[in-house]
Amino acid sequence: MATNLMTTLKGSMLQEFFPAGWDLAKFDRLCGRPPETLLRRERWWHKGFTPVACDSIGDFDAMMGHEIAHEIRKARDAGRKLVLILPVGPMGMYRWAVYFLKEWNVRCAHVHGFNMDEWSDAKGATLPPGNPGAFQNAMEAAFYGPLGALTVPAAQRNFATRKNLPTYGAKIAALRKEGARLVTVFGVGRVCHIAFWEPHFAAEFRTVEAWKKPCYRLGARLHPLTIEQNAITSFKSRTTLVPARANTIGPGLFLKSDSIIGGCDGALGRGMMWQGMSLRLTLHHEPTPWLPSSFMPTLAGKLFYLEELAGPLVAECN
Repeated sequence: MATNLMTTLKGSMLQEFFPAGWDLAKFDRLCGRPPETLLRRERWWHKGFTPVACDSIGDFDAMMGHEIAHEIRKARDAGRKLVLILPVGPMGMYRWAVYFLKEWNVRCAHVHGFNMDEWSDAKGATLPPGNPGAFQNAMEAAFYGPLGALTVPAAQRNFATRKNLPTYGAKIAALRKEGARLVTVFGVGRVCHIAFWEPHFAAEFRTVEAWKKPCYRLGARLHPLTIEQNAITSFKSRTTLVPARANTIGPGLFLKSDSIIGGCDGALGRGMMWQGMSLRLTLHHEPTPWLPSSFMPTLAGKLFYLEELAGPLVAECN
């Protein structure tokens, strides 16, 4: 008998740790497939959905940034408004989106930005905008500010505060009635969340259709793996700085996208990574609320990923 997580879980400190709907043995089978199977299309993929391999983080940032800038220019040329749901993580693509928009001299007066999440307390109160860990601060520094005179008007920048997040649904619906295109930009979480819509939320809903309806959640309880993911990626390993809750959009918004621009850049160097399993499950596990990102391939668009994340996902002592 193999000695692995499944055979040693009972009686361990991890026995009640993972979301109840996770089939770890199935995850292991999917992750055990060879790298060349990663792009094998599944029957539930949208015909307009395409994963895009990137050789390096430089290529990843440039290609994803170009895709964002292209959506903005395309909407501008068509005379349409554009709703962008935006993440903080990944982030490197914003520098390139700014570069292309400046090169093309594309004004962003037609763009309405909606940040998908923000750290909060249990009641939804968020970090001050100037806090170095605040997503609003990150967006102003990486995207809105560097665009200069071409930037998205301040009144059209939305952040996931306790007061503003509940208005997202109505605002986006009104814009879409005016012909606006909705594009969600996202990263895939360690637990396969989209924004901070976590897998354990699935236990609260009796049907998939009911799960798909909520547009937001204030003070969402985050999974411990999400906390540690962010400690590693955003807080220099300092877990004590990471809030245990966040405000987040829900599937009632991101699953209504006309198109998606996703990114998986979770390689840490020296063979280490945190996102290989998450990418594999996103692409090849059938859609389930217990893995929110598994629904993204059912939408048109692109998912950029570092080639390294394709695996093989086997042990390598570092």
